[in-house]
Amino acid sequence: MAILLGVKHMKNINTYSLFDDDAIKTITPLSSQGYCNKNYLIRTEKTQYILREFLRQDIDRPQEYNIHIQAYKKGISSQIYIFTKTFMVSAFLEGIHKSKLNNKDVILLAKTIKKLHSIKTNAAPIDLQIKNKTDAVIRAFNTINSYPKEYVLCHNDLNPQNIFFPNKEIESANHHNIYPVKLIDFEYAGINDRYFDLACVCVEFGLEDEMLEVFLQTYFNDTYYHLEKLNAYKVIYKALCEAWFQDNL
Repeated sequence: MAILLGVKHMKNINTYSLFDDDAIKTITPLSSQGYCNKNYLIRTEKTQYILREFLRQDIDRPQEYNIHIQAYKKGISSQIYIFTKTFMVSAFLEGIHKSKLNNKDVILLAKTIKKLHSIKTNAAPIDLQIKNKTDAVIRAFNTINSYPKEYVLCHNDLNPQNIFFPNKEIESANHHNIYPVKLIDFEYAGINDRYFDLACVCVEFGLEDEMLEVFLQTYFNDTYYHLEKLNAYKVIYKALCEAWFQDNL
């Protein structure tokens, strides 16, 4: 009997029908953990799964689940097999995290983000709040307020650990797949200006000059985009990250 020690409210996970014909062999914590969940690798006789124990209950988990499902239907995330109030089991994603991107990477990532942004939801727009605004942050807010809002469903946390790029084996086996980059962890997903996600990628991966142009031209399909607005959102994203880490560390 597979007992998952350390996961609250959950024992005898092998009683779920998912494992009726595929017995669990091991359940082990992942070496890399997040702030909102504790993550485990489930190995069965035939395959692998990811189990996420929800550590924070101030997150709208049903909304996270619904967005994750829609992203899976778009081919840009993993399949969910079990979802409860305290944990979720999803497919194990093959792929790698990257801290530096090449031109092919940014093209694939831009196409995946555009797919995400095409998902429809009735959620209200997120109100970006920064308690201690510096002069630079105030100027950034003034700048973005001078542009029309371009509300879409955003991930809002596109750091490298939430993005899977295809490894060589997957890339060669699925070379016809035009959206091979996958996204995970939709805790903070919601309606926001599309430039917020784009700014997040620019900051997290340090996109500059030629690679930035490739990224933006791919996303906007060679239509006009606003660099001033993007740069303002980069300032706001950096300030939000700094404030978040101060509150959670």
